[in-house]
Amino acid sequence: MPSGPRKRRPRVLYLAYYFPPSRASGVFRARATANHFAEAGWDVTVHTAPREFFETYLENACDPSLEETVDPRVTVVRPPMSYYAWEKDIRQFGKLRRNFPTVAASLYKLFQSKVFPEHYLTWIPGVLSSAVKAHFKEKFDLVIATGNPFVSFAAAQALGRLLKIPYAVDYRDSWTFNQFTEELKFEEGSKAFEWEAKVLRDAAEVVFVNDGMRQWHIDRYPYAAERMTVVPNGWEPELLGESKYDPPATDRPLRFGYLGTVTSYLPLETLFDGWRLAREHPLLRDAELNIHGHLGFFPPDVAPLMERLPLEENIGVHYRGAFSKADGKDLYTQTDALVFCVPGARYVTSGKVFEYMATGKPIVSVHRPDIAASEVLENYPLWFRGSELTPGEVAKSFIAAAEATRAGDSTQHALAVKHAHSYTRAATLGPLEERMRKLVEESR
Repeated sequence: MPSGPRKRRPRVLYLAYYFPPSRASGVFRARATANHFAEAGWDVTVHTAPREFFETYLENACDPSLEETVDPRVTVVRPPMSYYAWEKDIRQFGKLRRNFPTVAASLYKLFQSKVFPEHYLTWIPGVLSSAVKAHFKEKFDLVIATGNPFVSFAAAQALGRLLKIPYAVDYRDSWTFNQFTEELKFEEGSKAFEWEAKVLRDAAEVVFVNDGMRQWHIDRYPYAAERMTVVPNGWEPELLGESKYDPPATDRPLRFGYLGTVTSYLPLETLFDGWRLAREHPLLRDAELNIHGHLGFFPPDVAPLMERLPLEENIGVHYRGAFSKADGKDLYTQTDALVFCVPGARYVTSGKVFEYMATGKPIVSVHRPDIAASEVLENYPLWFRGSELTPGEVAKSFIAAAEATRAGDSTQHALAVKHAHSYTRAATLGPLEERMRKLVEESR
């Protein structure tokens, strides 16, 4: 008997402004989401920023090796946009801005205050045009948007209403409050809050990276509480591989390492004060603390951050420069224990902690004890943290980690890796994909 018609694959439009080759921190979650849905049998189309935005307007903001890790089944579309907020070359200015710069600036600010308060607003017209054209050629079943920037949320809400399809939004970061300082970013009643309320009112699901952020939004938008979920960040076995137990040689100094972007929010002074104290211990007297990663996200960030690194003190602190995602596996292998230094706030998890756990190596925490990442690390057997964020407590953590590293314990390593496996991208994204598939089936 002839078989029936083949069931059409569900089709998702994924709005992710920051996507490879961008090296922005949120790229890893976006890349993993697109890849996971493609692997699960979805037809995935990603709308992201034009390549020239990362290559020309954001200096040193690309990691070409990341682009190679995007599943070839994922279709990547880069709608055009205006670069008004980033363009510094007067030869590229339009007539109005060239001849009447003050008037142009006033009109631009007025447009933002009345429409949407983000510079990335100029991306929306291209996204809407491209998405609508693609939808009428082959129907999308779902829109997922990840932020920041949050113009992607506005575009998802507009497309959901226009195309009459469900949409979900994924908060990699908070929109209207600063998760590092726990202060509001905008005045009450501002356009940003108006847009956020509208987006959450209509969204089929609202996703957060940790429960603290979810609870903050439940308190503010209780009408969307039942649609709010948590999808933790995770790590990629295909990029890091399986961690093998390999204790450091006894005839060389211990190597501690921080791997990740160094930002102005990090408690660097407490980190280095604690390191100075820890170096008085025999196990750490000749140890190294290697900093691997970019200094900030933009060129002006480099000099002030470099000044905060005590590279001239001869205390074993070294800045080793930036590294690509492809280099990460080797750097983890060369490092004996990892330093998890992040801004202190209850709403901070960080994506790096999941990679750290995947190594099965000791982790030294340098952050407030009540941040969201602590929940993730709670059952990690090689986690060393203080009761408060002070140099003395940081020093104790370094010493305890050094002792654990030198003692060497394959059983502890195996337990650490086992804990990390509950946070692979497949484990964290699997339930989301299943919910989105069910949502599509119910809406068809």
